[in-house]
Amino acid sequence: MSEFLVNLLGERLVNGEKAEVDVHALGSKLSLLGLYFGCSLNGPCKQFNASLCEFYGKFKKSSEHKDKLEIVFISSDQDQKQWQDFLQEMQWPALPFKDRHKKMKLWNKYKVTSIPSLVFIDAATGKMVCRNGLLVVRDDPKGLEFPWGPKPFAEVVSGPLLRNNRQTADSSALEGSYVGVYFSAHWCPPCRSLTRVLVETYRKVKESGHKFEIVFVSADRSEESFTQYFSEMPWLAVPYTDEARRSRLNRLYGIQGIPTLIFLDTEGHMITRQGRVEVLNDPDCRFFPWHPRPVLELSESNAVQLHEGPCLVLFVDAEEEGELEPAKELIQPIAEKIMAKYKAKEEETPLLFFVAGEDDMSDSLRDYTNLPEAAPLLTILDMSARAKYVKDVEEITPAVVEQFVGDFLAEKLKPEPI
Repeated sequence: MSEFLVNLLGERLVNGEKAEVDVHALGSKLSLLGLYFGCSLNGPCKQFNASLCEFYGKFKKSSEHKDKLEIVFISSDQDQKQWQDFLQEMQWPALPFKDRHKKMKLWNKYKVTSIPSLVFIDAATGKMVCRNGLLVVRDDPKGLEFPWGPKPFAEVVSGPLLRNNRQTADSSALEGSYVGVYFSAHWCPPCRSLTRVLVETYRKVKESGHKFEIVFVSADRSEESFTQYFSEMPWLAVPYTDEARRSRLNRLYGIQGIPTLIFLDTEGHMITRQGRVEVLNDPDCRFFPWHPRPVLELSESNAVQLHEGPCLVLFVDAEEEGELEPAKELIQPIAEKIMAKYKAKEEETPLLFFVAGEDDMSDSLRDYTNLPEAAPLLTILDMSARAKYVKDVEEITPAVVEQFVGDFLAEKLKPEPI
Protein backbone atom coordinates (compact mmCIF):
# COMPACT_ATOMS: atom_id res chain seq x y z
CA MET A 1 0.00 0.00 0.00
CA SER A 2 2.77 2.45 0.89
CA GLU A 3 4.28 2.06 -2.59
CA PHE A 4 0.96 3.05 -4.18
CA LEU A 5 0.62 6.08 -1.87
CA VAL A 6 4.17 7.20 -2.69
CA ASN A 7 3.31 7.06 -6.39
CA LEU A 8 0.13 9.02 -5.74
CA LEU A 9 1.38 11.62 -3.24
CA GLY A 10 5.17 11.53 -3.36
CA GLU A 11 7.47 10.46 -0.53
CA ARG A 12 6.96 13.51 1.69
CA LEU A 13 3.98 15.53 2.88
CA VAL A 14 4.10 18.52 5.21
CA ASN A 15 2.05 19.47 8.28
CA GLY A 16 1.01 22.75 9.83
CA GLU A 17 4.17 22.90 11.92
CA LYS A 18 6.29 22.87 8.72
CA ALA A 19 7.49 19.35 9.57
CA GLU A 20 7.84 16.73 6.88
CA VAL A 21 5.58 13.67 7.07
CA ASP A 22 6.89 10.42 5.60
CA VAL A 23 4.16 8.90 3.43
CA HIS A 24 5.44 5.42 4.36
CA ALA A 25 4.60 6.24 7.97
CA LEU A 26 0.92 7.05 7.43
CA GLY A 27 0.14 3.73 9.03
CA SER A 28 -0.16 0.07 8.08
CA LYS A 29 -3.83 0.07 9.16
CA LEU A 30 -4.75 2.91 6.80
CA SER A 31 -7.54 1.81 4.44
CA LEU A 32 -9.23 5.06 3.44
CA LEU A 33 -7.66 8.31 2.26
CA GLY A 34 -9.54 11.58 2.06
CA LEU A 35 -8.24 14.04 -0.54
CA TYR A 36 -9.35 17.52 0.46
CA PHE A 37 -9.16 20.06 -2.37
CA GLY A 38 -9.43 23.67 -1.23
CA CYS A 39 -7.98 27.17 -1.02
CA SER A 40 -7.43 29.56 1.89
CA LEU A 41 -9.04 32.49 0.02
CA ASN A 42 -12.26 30.65 -0.73
CA GLY A 43 -15.07 31.42 1.73
CA PRO A 44 -16.86 28.06 1.43
CA CYS A 45 -13.50 26.31 1.92
CA LYS A 46 -12.84 28.18 5.15
CA GLN A 47 -16.34 27.34 6.36
CA PHE A 48 -16.01 23.67 5.44
CA ASN A 49 -12.53 23.50 6.96
CA ALA A 50 -13.97 24.29 10.38
CA SER A 51 -16.55 21.49 9.99
CA LEU A 52 -13.90 19.06 8.77
CA CYS A 53 -11.61 19.87 11.72
CA GLU A 54 -14.44 19.06 14.13
CA PHE A 55 -15.33 15.87 12.24
CA TYR A 56 -11.69 14.72 12.05
CA GLY A 57 -11.03 15.45 15.71
CA LYS A 58 -14.04 13.41 16.86
CA PHE A 59 -13.24 10.56 14.49
CA LYS A 60 -9.61 10.31 15.59
CA LYS A 61 -10.60 10.49 19.25
CA SER A 62 -13.50 8.08 19.49
CA SER A 63 -14.02 6.00 16.33
CA GLU A 64 -13.02 2.33 16.39
CA HIS A 65 -11.72 2.99 12.84
CA LYS A 66 -9.53 5.95 13.81
CA ASP A 67 -6.34 4.35 12.45
CA LYS A 68 -7.95 3.50 9.10
CA LEU A 69 -8.52 7.08 7.92
CA GLU A 70 -6.21 9.92 6.96
CA ILE A 71 -6.83 13.17 5.11
CA VAL A 72 -4.42 15.04 2.82
CA PHE A 73 -4.95 18.67 1.82
CA ILE A 74 -4.50 19.50 -1.89
CA SER A 75 -4.25 23.29 -2.10
CA SER A 76 -5.09 25.69 -4.91
CA ASP A 77 -3.35 28.57 -3.14
CA GLN A 78 -0.97 30.77 -5.13
CA ASP A 79 0.62 32.46 -2.09
CA GLN A 80 2.77 30.26 0.12
CA LYS A 81 2.24 32.24 3.33
CA GLN A 82 -1.54 32.13 2.94
CA TRP A 83 -1.27 28.38 2.32
CA GLN A 84 0.92 27.94 5.40
CA ASP A 85 -1.43 29.95 7.61
CA PHE A 86 -4.40 27.87 6.42
CA LEU A 87 -2.49 24.64 6.96
CA GLN A 88 -1.88 25.59 10.60
CA GLU A 89 -5.63 25.26 11.19
CA MET A 90 -5.53 21.62 10.05
CA GLN A 91 -4.73 18.44 11.96
CA TRP A 92 -3.80 16.49 8.82
CA PRO A 93 -0.88 16.76 6.36
CA ALA A 94 -0.81 18.42 2.93
CA LEU A 95 0.95 18.06 -0.38
CA PRO A 96 3.98 20.38 -0.45
CA PHE A 97 3.11 23.85 -1.75
CA LYS A 98 5.48 23.66 -4.71
CA ASP A 99 4.27 20.28 -5.97
CA ARG A 100 1.86 21.79 -8.52
CA HIS A 101 2.28 18.96 -11.03
CA LYS A 102 1.09 16.32 -8.60
CA LYS A 103 -1.80 18.54 -7.51
CA MET A 104 -3.03 18.85 -11.10
CA LYS A 105 -2.69 15.10 -11.63
CA LEU A 106 -4.92 14.50 -8.61
CA TRP A 107 -7.46 17.09 -9.81
CA ASN A 108 -7.67 15.32 -13.16
CA LYS A 109 -7.57 11.75 -11.86
CA TYR A 110 -10.50 12.31 -9.52
CA LYS A 111 -12.43 14.70 -11.81
CA VAL A 112 -12.57 17.53 -9.28
CA THR A 113 -14.49 20.47 -10.74
CA SER A 114 -15.00 22.78 -7.75
CA ILE A 115 -13.77 23.56 -4.25
CA PRO A 116 -14.12 22.70 -1.48
CA SER A 117 -14.15 19.05 -2.49
CA LEU A 118 -13.43 15.97 -0.38
CA VAL A 119 -13.13 12.58 -2.08
CA PHE A 120 -12.49 9.33 -0.25
CA ILE A 121 -10.37 6.74 -2.04
CA ASP A 122 -9.16 3.23 -1.25
CA ALA A 123 -5.70 3.72 0.24
CA ALA A 124 -4.37 0.53 -1.37
CA THR A 125 -5.68 0.96 -4.92
CA GLY A 126 -6.73 4.60 -5.37
CA LYS A 127 -10.23 3.58 -6.48
CA MET A 128 -12.98 6.04 -5.70
CA VAL A 129 -15.02 5.13 -2.62
CA CYS A 130 -17.06 8.31 -2.14
CA ARG A 131 -17.11 11.40 -4.38
CA ASN A 132 -18.93 13.76 -2.06
CA GLY A 133 -17.19 13.80 1.29
CA LEU A 134 -18.73 17.18 2.08
CA LEU A 135 -22.06 15.43 2.61
CA VAL A 136 -20.39 12.71 4.69
CA VAL A 137 -19.11 15.37 7.08
CA ARG A 138 -22.54 16.99 7.23
CA ASP A 139 -24.73 13.87 7.42
CA ASP A 140 -22.54 11.48 9.42
CA PRO A 141 -20.74 13.71 11.95
CA LYS A 142 -19.83 10.76 14.18
CA GLY A 143 -18.45 8.68 11.34
CA LEU A 144 -20.78 5.79 12.09
CA GLU A 145 -21.17 4.84 8.41
CA PHE A 146 -17.42 4.48 7.77
CA PRO A 147 -16.08 3.78 5.10
CA TRP A 148 -18.94 5.49 3.24
CA GLY A 149 -18.73 3.20 0.22
CA PRO A 150 -21.32 3.17 -2.57
CA LYS A 151 -24.59 1.34 -2.04
CA PRO A 152 -26.91 0.03 -4.75
CA PHE A 153 -29.19 2.65 -6.26
CA ALA A 154 -32.26 0.57 -5.36
CA GLU A 155 -31.25 0.65 -1.69
CA VAL A 156 -30.49 4.38 -1.59
CA VAL A 157 -33.67 5.44 -3.44
CA SER A 158 -35.88 2.98 -1.55
CA GLY A 159 -39.18 4.47 -0.41
CA PRO A 160 -42.21 6.29 -1.78
CA LEU A 161 -41.82 8.54 -4.82
CA LEU A 162 -44.16 11.32 -5.86
CA ARG A 163 -46.01 12.11 -9.06
CA ASN A 164 -47.05 15.70 -9.72
CA ASN A 165 -50.74 14.76 -9.33
CA ARG A 166 -49.94 14.02 -5.67
CA GLN A 167 -50.18 10.25 -6.16
CA THR A 168 -47.29 8.11 -4.97
CA ALA A 169 -45.43 5.11 -6.36
CA ASP A 170 -43.02 2.83 -4.56
CA SER A 171 -39.42 2.90 -5.74
CA SER A 172 -39.75 -0.81 -6.54
CA ALA A 173 -41.68 0.32 -9.65
CA LEU A 174 -38.29 1.33 -11.11
CA GLU A 175 -37.07 -2.26 -11.26
CA GLY A 176 -36.24 -3.39 -14.79
CA SER A 177 -36.32 0.17 -16.17
CA TYR A 178 -33.66 2.49 -17.48
CA VAL A 179 -33.58 5.38 -15.01
CA GLY A 180 -32.50 8.99 -15.25
CA VAL A 181 -31.58 10.52 -11.90
CA TYR A 182 -32.10 14.24 -12.32
CA PHE A 183 -30.49 16.69 -9.87
CA SER A 184 -32.01 20.10 -10.52
CA ALA A 185 -33.67 23.18 -9.01
CA HIS A 186 -36.09 25.89 -10.11
CA TRP A 187 -33.74 28.73 -9.11
CA CYS A 188 -31.12 27.49 -11.63
CA PRO A 189 -31.70 28.84 -15.20
CA PRO A 190 -29.71 26.06 -16.96
CA CYS A 191 -31.83 23.55 -15.02
CA ARG A 192 -35.08 25.04 -16.28
CA SER A 193 -33.76 25.05 -19.86
CA LEU A 194 -32.74 21.40 -19.58
CA THR A 195 -36.09 20.43 -18.05
CA ARG A 196 -37.96 21.74 -21.09
CA VAL A 197 -35.81 19.57 -23.38
CA LEU A 198 -35.97 16.61 -21.03
CA VAL A 199 -39.79 16.60 -21.05
CA GLU A 200 -39.68 15.98 -24.80
CA THR A 201 -36.94 13.36 -24.43
CA TYR A 202 -38.99 11.55 -21.78
CA ARG A 203 -42.06 11.53 -24.03
CA LYS A 204 -40.14 10.22 -27.06
CA VAL A 205 -38.39 7.43 -25.18
CA LYS A 206 -41.62 6.32 -23.51
CA GLU A 207 -43.48 6.36 -26.84
CA SER A 208 -40.75 4.22 -28.40
CA GLY A 209 -41.68 1.43 -25.99
CA HIS A 210 -38.63 1.44 -23.70
CA LYS A 211 -39.05 0.94 -19.98
CA PHE A 212 -37.77 4.30 -18.83
CA GLU A 213 -38.31 6.55 -15.83
CA ILE A 214 -36.79 9.70 -14.40
CA VAL A 215 -36.42 10.52 -10.70
CA PHE A 216 -36.14 14.20 -9.80
CA VAL A 217 -33.87 14.95 -6.83
CA SER A 218 -34.54 18.54 -5.88
CA ALA A 219 -32.05 21.17 -4.80
CA ASP A 220 -34.81 23.76 -4.41
CA ARG A 221 -34.66 26.13 -1.48
CA SER A 222 -38.26 25.70 -0.38
CA GLU A 223 -41.04 23.16 -0.70
CA GLU A 224 -43.13 25.77 -2.51
CA SER A 225 -40.45 26.15 -5.21
CA PHE A 226 -40.15 22.38 -5.46
CA THR A 227 -43.90 21.97 -5.92
CA GLN A 228 -44.03 24.68 -8.59
CA TYR A 229 -41.08 23.24 -10.49
CA PHE A 230 -42.23 19.63 -10.19
CA SER A 231 -45.62 20.56 -11.66
CA GLU A 232 -43.81 20.90 -15.04
CA MET A 233 -42.43 17.35 -14.87
CA PRO A 234 -44.23 14.17 -15.98
CA TRP A 235 -41.92 11.83 -14.05
CA LEU A 236 -41.27 10.85 -10.42
CA ALA A 237 -39.57 12.73 -7.58
CA VAL A 238 -38.10 12.05 -4.17
CA PRO A 239 -40.34 13.90 -1.71
CA TYR A 240 -38.88 17.29 -0.84
CA THR A 241 -39.44 16.58 2.86
CA ASP A 242 -37.20 13.49 2.65
CA GLU A 243 -33.98 15.48 2.92
CA ALA A 244 -32.00 12.47 4.12
CA ARG A 245 -32.79 10.44 0.99
CA ARG A 246 -32.06 13.38 -1.30
CA SER A 247 -28.72 13.85 0.44
CA ARG A 248 -27.84 10.15 0.17
CA LEU A 249 -28.47 10.25 -3.59
CA ASN A 250 -26.28 13.35 -3.90
CA ARG A 251 -23.56 11.54 -1.98
CA LEU A 252 -23.93 8.33 -3.98
CA TYR A 253 -23.22 10.13 -7.26
CA GLY A 254 -20.84 12.80 -5.94
CA ILE A 255 -22.96 15.68 -7.20
CA GLN A 256 -20.89 18.89 -7.34
CA GLY A 257 -23.21 21.08 -9.38
CA ILE A 258 -26.59 21.24 -11.11
CA PRO A 259 -28.12 20.38 -13.46
CA THR A 260 -26.72 16.87 -13.39
CA LEU A 261 -28.49 14.02 -15.17
CA ILE A 262 -27.25 10.48 -14.61
CA PHE A 263 -28.53 7.52 -16.60
CA LEU A 264 -28.66 4.02 -15.13
CA ASP A 265 -29.17 0.68 -16.85
CA THR A 266 -31.91 -1.78 -15.97
CA GLU A 267 -29.72 -3.23 -13.20
CA GLY A 268 -29.16 0.16 -11.58
CA HIS A 269 -25.55 0.48 -12.82
CA MET A 270 -24.38 3.84 -14.15
CA ILE A 271 -24.31 4.27 -17.90
CA THR A 272 -23.18 7.90 -17.96
CA ARG A 273 -22.87 11.01 -15.81
CA GLN A 274 -23.17 13.12 -18.97
CA GLY A 275 -26.92 12.82 -19.41
CA ARG A 276 -27.29 16.55 -19.87
CA VAL A 277 -24.88 16.60 -22.81
CA GLU A 278 -26.40 13.45 -24.33
CA VAL A 279 -29.97 14.76 -24.21
CA LEU A 280 -29.03 18.14 -25.68
CA ASN A 281 -26.97 16.51 -28.44
CA ASP A 282 -29.53 13.85 -29.31
CA PRO A 283 -33.03 15.40 -29.50
CA ASP A 284 -34.31 12.41 -31.50
CA CYS A 285 -33.06 9.94 -28.87
CA ARG A 286 -31.24 7.89 -31.52
CA PHE A 287 -28.52 6.84 -29.07
CA PHE A 288 -30.74 5.94 -26.10
CA PRO A 289 -29.74 4.79 -23.45
CA TRP A 290 -26.64 6.86 -24.17
CA HIS A 291 -23.74 4.55 -23.48
CA PRO A 292 -20.48 6.52 -23.66
CA ARG A 293 -19.18 6.87 -27.20
CA PRO A 294 -15.41 6.58 -27.65
CA VAL A 295 -15.16 9.70 -29.84
CA LEU A 296 -17.36 12.81 -29.76
CA GLU A 297 -17.85 15.54 -32.32
CA LEU A 298 -17.08 18.82 -30.57
CA SER A 299 -20.17 20.99 -30.14
CA GLU A 300 -21.40 23.84 -27.98
CA SER A 301 -23.35 21.47 -25.74
CA ASN A 302 -20.51 19.01 -25.06
CA ALA A 303 -17.67 21.57 -24.91
CA VAL A 304 -18.24 21.72 -21.14
CA GLN A 305 -16.52 18.32 -20.96
CA LEU A 306 -13.26 19.96 -22.04
CA HIS A 307 -13.03 21.32 -18.49
CA GLU A 308 -13.46 17.95 -16.80
CA GLY A 309 -9.97 16.62 -17.53
CA PRO A 310 -7.46 16.16 -20.33
CA CYS A 311 -9.01 15.83 -23.79
CA LEU A 312 -7.54 14.76 -27.11
CA VAL A 313 -8.91 16.96 -29.89
CA LEU A 314 -8.21 16.20 -33.55
CA PHE A 315 -8.87 19.31 -35.64
CA VAL A 316 -9.62 18.59 -39.31
CA ASP A 317 -10.65 20.55 -42.37
CA ALA A 318 -14.34 19.60 -42.43
CA GLU A 319 -17.36 21.88 -42.72
CA GLU A 320 -20.20 19.59 -43.84
CA GLU A 321 -22.02 16.97 -41.77
CA GLY A 322 -20.45 13.57 -42.30
CA GLU A 323 -17.00 14.89 -43.19
CA LEU A 324 -15.82 14.21 -39.65
CA GLU A 325 -16.42 10.46 -39.95
CA PRO A 326 -12.93 9.60 -41.33
CA ALA A 327 -11.35 11.52 -38.45
CA LYS A 328 -13.52 9.67 -35.92
CA GLU A 329 -12.60 6.33 -37.50
CA LEU A 330 -8.93 7.27 -37.29
CA ILE A 331 -8.86 7.79 -33.52
CA GLN A 332 -11.69 5.42 -32.52
CA PRO A 333 -9.51 2.28 -32.07
CA ILE A 334 -7.17 3.93 -29.57
CA ALA A 335 -10.12 5.58 -27.79
CA GLU A 336 -11.88 2.21 -27.45
CA LYS A 337 -8.65 0.62 -26.23
CA ILE A 338 -8.18 3.27 -23.52
CA MET A 339 -11.84 3.03 -22.42
CA ALA A 340 -11.68 -0.77 -22.16
CA LYS A 341 -8.40 -0.73 -20.25
CA TYR A 342 -9.62 1.64 -17.55
CA LYS A 343 -13.10 0.12 -17.36
CA ALA A 344 -11.45 -3.22 -16.56
CA LYS A 345 -9.59 -1.50 -13.73
CA GLU A 346 -12.85 0.16 -12.59
CA GLU A 347 -11.23 3.54 -13.05
CA GLU A 348 -12.32 6.65 -14.92
CA THR A 349 -10.89 7.11 -18.40
CA PRO A 350 -7.97 9.56 -18.09
CA LEU A 351 -8.56 11.08 -21.53
CA LEU A 352 -11.63 12.06 -23.56
CA PHE A 353 -11.53 12.04 -27.35
CA PHE A 354 -13.01 14.66 -29.71
CA VAL A 355 -12.91 15.53 -33.39
CA ALA A 356 -13.47 19.14 -34.43
CA GLY A 357 -14.22 20.57 -37.87
CA GLU A 358 -14.29 24.11 -39.22
CA ASP A 359 -16.96 25.99 -37.26
CA ASP A 360 -17.35 28.77 -34.69
CA MET A 361 -16.88 26.39 -31.75
CA SER A 362 -13.59 25.09 -33.11
CA ASP A 363 -12.40 28.60 -33.98
CA SER A 364 -13.17 29.78 -30.43
CA LEU A 365 -11.30 26.86 -28.94
CA ARG A 366 -8.27 27.47 -31.17
CA ASP A 367 -8.27 31.16 -30.23
CA TYR A 368 -8.65 30.47 -26.50
CA THR A 369 -5.83 27.92 -26.45
CA ASN A 370 -3.66 29.79 -28.97
CA LEU A 371 -3.39 26.84 -31.35
CA PRO A 372 -2.02 27.11 -34.89
CA GLU A 373 -4.45 27.14 -37.80
CA ALA A 374 -3.10 23.90 -39.24
CA ALA A 375 -5.41 21.05 -40.19
CA PRO A 376 -5.15 18.26 -39.42
CA LEU A 377 -3.84 19.13 -35.97
CA LEU A 378 -3.59 16.65 -33.13
CA THR A 379 -3.73 18.12 -29.61
CA ILE A 380 -4.29 17.23 -25.99
CA LEU A 381 -5.82 20.05 -23.97
CA ASP A 382 -5.76 20.12 -20.17
CA MET A 383 -7.85 23.15 -19.27
CA SER A 384 -7.60 22.82 -15.50
CA ALA A 385 -3.79 22.76 -15.71
CA ARG A 386 -3.87 25.43 -18.46
CA ALA A 387 -1.61 23.17 -20.51
CA LYS A 388 -1.60 21.90 -24.09
CA TYR A 389 0.31 19.31 -26.04
CA VAL A 390 0.50 19.70 -29.83
CA LYS A 391 1.41 17.21 -32.56
CA ASP A 392 1.70 19.20 -35.78
CA VAL A 393 2.59 16.70 -38.52
CA GLU A 394 1.67 16.45 -42.19
CA GLU A 395 -0.03 13.07 -41.87
CA ILE A 396 -1.84 11.78 -38.81
CA THR A 397 -2.04 7.98 -38.73
CA PRO A 398 -3.36 5.57 -36.09
CA ALA A 399 0.25 4.88 -35.11
CA VAL A 400 0.92 8.61 -34.61
CA VAL A 401 -2.19 8.94 -32.43
CA GLU A 402 -1.34 5.88 -30.34
CA GLN A 403 2.23 7.07 -29.78
CA PHE A 404 1.02 10.56 -28.83
CA VAL A 405 -1.53 9.20 -26.35
CA GLY A 406 0.93 6.71 -24.90
CA ASP A 407 3.58 9.38 -24.39
CA PHE A 408 1.03 11.66 -22.71
CA LEU A 409 -0.16 8.99 -20.29
CA ALA A 410 3.47 8.12 -19.52
CA GLU A 411 4.17 11.83 -18.87
CA LYS A 412 6.82 11.96 -21.58
CA LEU A 413 5.38 15.05 -23.30
CA LYS A 414 6.37 18.57 -22.41
CA PRO A 415 3.37 20.87 -21.90
CA GLU A 416 2.98 24.30 -23.42
CA PRO A 417 1.01 26.94 -21.48
CA ILE A 418 -2.51 27.87 -22.57
